[in-house]
Amino acid sequence: MPLSPHVPELGALELLLDVVATGSIGAAGRRHGISQQAASARLRTLERQAGVAVLDRRARGTRLTEAGTAFAAWATRVVEAAAELDAGLAALRHDGAARLRLASSMTVAEHLVPGWLAALRRRGDAAQVTLTATNSAAVADLVRSGGVDLGLVEGPDPLGDLQQAVVGHDQLVLVVAPDHPWATRRRPVDAALLARTPLVTREPGSGTRTAFEQALGMPAAAPVLELSTATAVRESVRAGLGPAVLSALAVAGDLREHRLVAVAVAGVDLRRRLRAVWVGGPQLPAGPARDLVALAARPLRPAG
Repeated sequence: MPLSPHVPELGALELLLDVVATGSIGAAGRRHGISQQAASARLRTLERQAGVAVLDRRARGTRLTEAGTAFAAWATRVVEAAAELDAGLAALRHDGAARLRLASSMTVAEHLVPGWLAALRRRGDAAQVTLTATNSAAVADLVRSGGVDLGLVEGPDPLGDLQQAVVGHDQLVLVVAPDHPWATRRRPVDAALLARTPLVTREPGSGTRTAFEQALGMPAAAPVLELSTATAVRESVRAGLGPAVLSALAVAGDLREHRLVAVAVAGVDLRRRLRAVWVGGPQLPAGPARDLVALAARPLRPAG
């Protein structure tokens, strides 16, 4: 049998019980992150919905009415049952059998995923995670084929056949060795000069390479060397093989230690979005994949 329209929603019951615990509408509101005025309005709505006055508002505090005392006792049992349900669902979502098959582009896998997974662990998520680190194009293919539950990409390709959510932003940086002529260049390197200069690059399909080539907006010179990892690209730049365009995440340590030098670029927007991608509905099912996406969308310092 459906509940009558006189039964208040769970959040309002929790607010009422916090008023009982603190003796103050303002203090209860602070527990819920709302103002005293908003808390008071919500409690009046509860009373109108229930059809009884449950609070006696006085200058020195707020007390339960006689009807409110009975109401609060029933509300306590409802909230306790809801808390038990919440804990049980959490156990089902995060028990030892929970698994997350994750594929990530190289930059995100190396510099962001470890911190995200550690944060999930601290929150009590015991999911078993398997991570495949590859380029963005391969990540998208793994998601499409069902080989993984969730993908993390850094490339700009639309991927309109996949559901997606932005989980962060990144900046590409033009870097050279300290003894390269551009290291002391006073003027920014423009798009034309960058396009005709052979660079050390990632392999085709890499999100970093695709993002750079699309941002450049013109044909680029053939690479002096193509490599499959950002680490190999950095070492090649340090060895003097040529400039490279890499994620700021990947070169932060080398720039701090002056092993590489960042060169200003004019006329090329080197910002890019980092996205989670998956197959299915617009919202991920409850579980470790959804929890990871929600956590990744919050500001978080890179691992290391």
